[in-house]
Amino acid sequence: MIGFMVRRLFWMALTLWVVFSVSFFLMRSVPGGPFDRERVLEPEIEANLKKRYHLDKPLVEQYFIELGKVVSGDLGYSFKIGDYTVNEIIQQGLPISVALGLLALAFATILGLVAGVTSAVLRGSWSDLFLRLAATIGIALPNFMIAGVSILLFVFIYPVFPAAGWGDFDQLVLPSLCLGAPYAASIARIARTSMLDVLKQDHIRTARAKGVGPLRLIVVHALRGALLPVVSFLGPAVAGILTGSLVVEQIFAIPGLGSHFVQAALQRDYTLAMGLVLLYTVLLFVMNWIVDVSYALLDPRVELK
Repeated sequence: MIGFMVRRLFWMALTLWVVFSVSFFLMRSVPGGPFDRERVLEPEIEANLKKRYHLDKPLVEQYFIELGKVVSGDLGYSFKIGDYTVNEIIQQGLPISVALGLLALAFATILGLVAGVTSAVLRGSWSDLFLRLAATIGIALPNFMIAGVSILLFVFIYPVFPAAGWGDFDQLVLPSLCLGAPYAASIARIARTSMLDVLKQDHIRTARAKGVGPLRLIVVHALRGALLPVVSFLGPAVAGILTGSLVVEQIFAIPGLGSHFVQAALQRDYTLAMGLVLLYTVLLFVMNWIVDVSYALLDPRVELK
């Protein structure tokens, strides 16, 4: 385990450096800059701003200055949100985005597993056909389209949930459902295929021959083996939920990191955009590590390398 952790930390550091380098030069190669506005700044003011953010220095020198700050944990001040550091913005928005993402992931996992296992057990029935059709539609529709339809149905036609905002649990329900629906559909498809494969194995036939009941057969003997492909999918799914929340947070006016990321990209806020890119990279690595460890726990034959 120690060797596994050391290797993962090395690759995470290398990946973060590559992501930082590519993002740094790409952001500065795009036409326009953080101080381009409809109202032109006074030359003295613009010069002072560039000096504060080291934009008056050569590009290579800017790169090493910013890299040194990132290595020390200082992501700098935001270009557009006055007197706020990127670290402070992340501290305020990350708990909101994590709460939304965890709720969406829980919804996607529970609904996907129940639908997939049920479809596999009732293979060939009308219920199986309906669940597979629903999963196909869920995979095909993007979450922003699901969000638009959900707002029409559950806010205007049937006013069950609030339209937007943050603070109460009911304000999180609809965004989390919209964010997690496509992933629930994918998990359902994966769980169905995996469960069908597990139900054909010898130990399941042996358990059935010994008189094990249907519920115990599914939950105790078959489900653990069927979870392995689902666990493998959860790592990329978490990354997709985090990046997908950018659009959902904008639609439902949730003050998470998604809205900051969108605005940072539109307004050329170099420091904030860089900080959020690096944060999402770290979160993706952590989730992949958790998935690998979970895979080894579910299947003792798997070795961590």
